[in-house]
Amino acid sequence: MKPETACIHAVRDATHSTGAVAVPIYQSATFSHLALGQSTGYDYSRTNNPTREHVERLLTALEGGVDAMAFSSGMAAIATLMELFAPGDEIIAADDLYGGSTRLFENVSRKNGVIVRYVDTSNLSAVGTAVTSRTKAIFTESPTNPMMKVTDIAAIKEMIGHREILLIVDNTFLTPYFCNPISLGADIIVHSGTKYLSGHNDTLSGFIVVNSREIADKLRFLQNTIGAGLSPFDAFLVTRGIKTLAIRMKKAQENALAVAQWLQKQLKVTAVHYVGLPDHPAYALSQRQARGFGAMVSFSVDNVKTAHSLLNHTELILFAESLGGVETLITYPVTQTHADVPESERLVRGIDEKLLRLSIGIEAVEDIIEDLERAMR
Repeated sequence: MKPETACIHAVRDATHSTGAVAVPIYQSATFSHLALGQSTGYDYSRTNNPTREHVERLLTALEGGVDAMAFSSGMAAIATLMELFAPGDEIIAADDLYGGSTRLFENVSRKNGVIVRYVDTSNLSAVGTAVTSRTKAIFTESPTNPMMKVTDIAAIKEMIGHREILLIVDNTFLTPYFCNPISLGADIIVHSGTKYLSGHNDTLSGFIVVNSREIADKLRFLQNTIGAGLSPFDAFLVTRGIKTLAIRMKKAQENALAVAQWLQKQLKVTAVHYVGLPDHPAYALSQRQARGFGAMVSFSVDNVKTAHSLLNHTELILFAESLGGVETLITYPVTQTHADVPESERLVRGIDEKLLRLSIGIEAVEDIIEDLERAMR
């Protein structure tokens, strides 16, 4: 089944016999038992719910995993995932991560005794040097947020070898439509389903997809115990969003390449970070391990005045956090997504007051470019 078809037909609703094409919303907190010792398979919605189960099965199929769990947000998914680790365990994390992940690692995971060390995971040698006998996982995004670095997932897995180190990949930017990290050797995939999966900026959700039944059982226990499972209505919205994932990703990527090429020609733009540009350092790697480049573009401008002008004067493009919706959004990482990262660390990563991030939507690309051109004057 092709990815375009799988987004719509990979999973059929098997919980009812009405013939409804759209999965029903089972807005029920609890379920009655047929008799003592007999269950329909659903007891309490914190543990399992038919609507949430449907979207979990869908993500499992799209990512080629063994199981998937749906959470109330991407951060709820990552926070639950971190409960797999014990005090003294080490995590090697990419040094260019979404600021919310860094905030969690530094303020919660570290408090709980988990040691997180940051390296450039696009540098295989640096990762190898960072691994110790206490390393339990390598956590990366590919591409990273916001500098668009690309990690060679298969090479990292080969480097890990037979050591008991989990390879965790946040696949939010590319989605299963463009990339399937499990097929490259990843053990666990994380998604902020708020973004491209739902695709309309109208719901929060998060997912963990795993390639091991043992890991799945541990995470199912944690999901139920912690209680951050996705609500039935939000599960319905994500399922609905995924039906158009393929056409949205294709159009947004087409727009992103055109915008990135236009930005490269602007005198006030000093750098453009988009994996789909042939001069991107990881362009060839991305062609090998993914079916597309996504629609996220970061770029630096000549001075702070230009950056502020873009933020204050775009009309079509909305100045907002988040990404992955049908609308084009412009984000200022230094005050939004990475505000909690210490300034010294931000500057080392290239996240300064001249860096902007675009989540390219599916509007007519001519209108997007015209809006940027007007705001940049």
